[in-house]
Amino acid sequence: MRDEVDGLVEAWRAERPDLDIEPLQVLSRVSRLARHLDRARRAVFTEHELEPWEFDVLAELRRSGPPYELSPGRLLRATLVTSGTMTNRIDRLAAAGLVRRGPDPADKRGVLVRLTPEGRERVDAALAALLSYEESLLAGLTRKDRQALAGLLRSVLSPLDD
Repeated sequence: MRDEVDGLVEAWRAERPDLDIEPLQVLSRVSRLARHLDRARRAVFTEHELEPWEFDVLAELRRSGPPYELSPGRLLRATLVTSGTMTNRIDRLAAAGLVRRGPDPADKRGVLVRLTPEGRERVDAALAALLSYEESLLAGLTRKDRQALAGLLRSVLSPLDD
């Protein structure tokens, strides 16, 4: 079996035999896979009338457990955006009826963002569709292979996430 990366690697080896091209064997495949996944995820989210950033915020609220509410600060840290960006996102999600703001009982000046029933339905449906698609991508791998691949990718990602 050959893929696009095999051709790239062969060409670089021919043009730059002085360099170790080995990292391209793995990381070019990871990069290409990420682009394919991004396109597929956008398509799944579009089917559920969500933008990727909307899914990210709604999913963070959904994962938080009942009552599915978090502070804007917690949401921005989880989604790696600025305060202004998060405020805009919350405004847009609230206007769409997917979240609502309420007072934080632990902080009189604070606000909590809560997932609405419609927001929960939408994120749950999008997640189910996404997992179905992603399962189809991994269908050729055994459970053991999936676990091994996940472990190897974790080893590469962990230092970057720190």
